[in-house]
Amino acid sequence: MAAKEPEIIRDKDQMRNWSRAMRSQGKTIGLVPTMGYLHDGHLSLIREAHDHSDVIVVSIYVNPGQFSPTEDLSTYPSDFHGDIQKLKAVPGGVDVVFNPHNLYDYGTNRRSSVSNGEGAKSVSCVEEKGLGHETWVRVETLEKGMCGKSRPVFFRGVATVVTKLFNIVDPDVALFGKKDYQQWRIIQRLVRDLDFSIRVIGSEVVRENDGLAMSSRNVRLSPEEREKALSINKSLSRARFSAEKGLIRCKELTNSVIQAINEAGGRVDYAEIVDQESLEPVEEIRSPVVFCVAAWFGKVRLIDNMEINI
Repeated sequence: MAAKEPEIIRDKDQMRNWSRAMRSQGKTIGLVPTMGYLHDGHLSLIREAHDHSDVIVVSIYVNPGQFSPTEDLSTYPSDFHGDIQKLKAVPGGVDVVFNPHNLYDYGTNRRSSVSNGEGAKSVSCVEEKGLGHETWVRVETLEKGMCGKSRPVFFRGVATVVTKLFNIVDPDVALFGKKDYQQWRIIQRLVRDLDFSIRVIGSEVVRENDGLAMSSRNVRLSPEEREKALSINKSLSRARFSAEKGLIRCKELTNSVIQAINEAGGRVDYAEIVDQESLEPVEEIRSPVVFCVAAWFGKVRLIDNMEINI
């Protein structure tokens, strides 16, 4: 069977019209939002999307709203042609690749950088470019911990761009990887609180053969850094095993993971055990939790997590 050639749509109105046409035919729409440089973790989301929808849209858009000016927006990996080839190889393929140029450019005259309302300078790459965008979506409690501590712009930008994609594509189902556990829970809460009629599905973490969680940033690791980064999954696995054997004091479990990563040559951003839904830190494991970690290896920041259900 010939590979399915996806339609590439770059215009917002054209994307809306396509979705409306599909709905008029009674078809359900699945959306897989990505920033490109696709790996098998992304492709697993697409394979799962086939189980939940009639037609599939994959968005490829590196969102400047979730990067601060000091972060790695300019060096984020990109290979659009390679991404299309990977999508064509997925059984059943995808119907549309939505690849807008800039979702924050409204065709108006550019302005100088704006403040965040508290006298500070621009806090994201969108504001730095002075495009005049000033409406942001925030999930105020869930965004505060973990990644939100060291990346205060990140979840505001994620929630805003996902809201934009939901309004443009109008999907019935949207799939997100649970590697970005906090992001997945934030999108679930956003959909609930803003009454989007969209089912949000979280797909399990996909790992390399050696256990490293798949990430587009992995390509930036040197061979030595990549070997050191295996300490994240190894230490998380040991912590989960210890918890299942009765060690429920979170301080001991987090200390063991932090020590293992530090000894491997990493630098821990955070290591926290939190409730799976509220993302509130817990002191002892008495109900389902998730152990979330972010750590630097060289100039690359990696995240991973492991659910503990006891």
